Amino acid sequence: MKRAAIAAFATLLLAGTVHAQTLPDTIKIGVLADMSSLYADLGGPGSVVAAQMAVDDFGGTVLGKKIEVVSADHQNKPDVASSIARQWFDEQGVQMITDLTTSSVALAVQEVARGENKVILISGAASSDLTGKACAPTSVHWTYDTTALANGTGAAVVKAGGDTWFFITADYAFGHALERDTTAVVTANGGKVLGSVNVPLNNADFSSFLLQAQASQAKIVGLANAGGDTINSIKQAAEFGLVAGGQKLAGLLVFVSDVHSLGLPTAQGLQLTESFYWDQDDQTRAWSKKFFDKTNKEPTMTQAGVYSATTHYLDAIKATGSIDGPTVMKELKSKPINDFIIRNGHIQDDGSLVHDMYLYEVKKPSDSKSLWDLYKLVATIPGADAYKRPRGNECPAVKG
Repeated sequence: MKRAAIAAFATLLLAGTVHAQTLPDTIKIGVLADMSSLYADLGGPGSVVAAQMAVDDFGGTVLGKKIEVVSADHQNKPDVASSIARQWFDEQGVQMITDLTTSSVALAVQEVARGENKVILISGAASSDLTGKACAPTSVHWTYDTTALANGTGAAVVKAGGDTWFFITADYAFGHALERDTTAVVTANGGKVLGSVNVPLNNADFSSFLLQAQASQAKIVGLANAGGDTINSIKQAAEFGLVAGGQKLAGLLVFVSDVHSLGLPTAQGLQLTESFYWDQDDQTRAWSKKFFDKTNKEPTMTQAGVYSATTHYLDAIKATGSIDGPTVMKELKSKPINDFIIRNGHIQDDGSLVHDMYLYEVKKPSDSKSLWDLYKLVATIPGADAYKRPRGNECPAVKG
């Protein structure tokens, strides 16, 4: 018996040693983002900074192996993103990819990761299809999605009397998902959608689309777009007198960078849903100060989400001694996700990180005490409410 026990222990020890030796000398994390176009301010170079901050705060190594951050510009093109992801995984030893702003890009890279059994932790893309019909076993939608945005801003606006809607929608996966999910919330709360118009990505002239919204006489013009498109549509809506004429704008995906760019005189009163705000509490302010010192900007929820996702990924490698995608994913799903960015979080079988969201209202200029003092909190939305899908979930990993 003793000899058998010793032999068994030796076998386990050897297996553990071999397993540890499978770790590469460098653990590479890829930040794949829009570095130069309409989403660069909300993710882009700032997401690279956030990932590097996470690595530095982790100590620069995990299990004695160096951690390296690499980055690339996906140009908002799914084919470009897929090519980079495949090269990273197959040739450059990248083990995890994060950011992935732009839903069409994230959907494409998710398919590459599925085939490679690699981890992607999505912070920038929004479409709920990523954890719906396109869900993948080694992917987590980390920071927010169109369901949470709809349940936040959409529900609040309808309950405040905004019961007729017209959508100005970015004409790709993200915009269509946001319009679809918000429509479901609007109608479930007794509202009605009077119409919508699709707008090309990175559009400069919104005049014809705003005229259609004006003609609809809808109480609410829902902006199912993001980044530079949101900024342009809000600015031009003011020029066309939509709000002065009695209609209200609902920014369905608005970032702190957008509000800062617009300025409080233009953005005041706008309600929006976020998962993170730099001025939320002492912890968010302390981390955001470090980020600001490096970028001269306050972080967006996308950038903060990259920091959170990178940190938890490294924790999972440390806990398991493995970079194997399914092994890391099992560890991530095994425990709550709680930090100063993600509150009361847990990862569902569909890959959705369910956590608290926040409904904010943009301050009046007279209420702001500093250049980035932009929001006041309206409500905290518990994760169970924020991520509740009005029409169920098509992900094969879950029921209904």
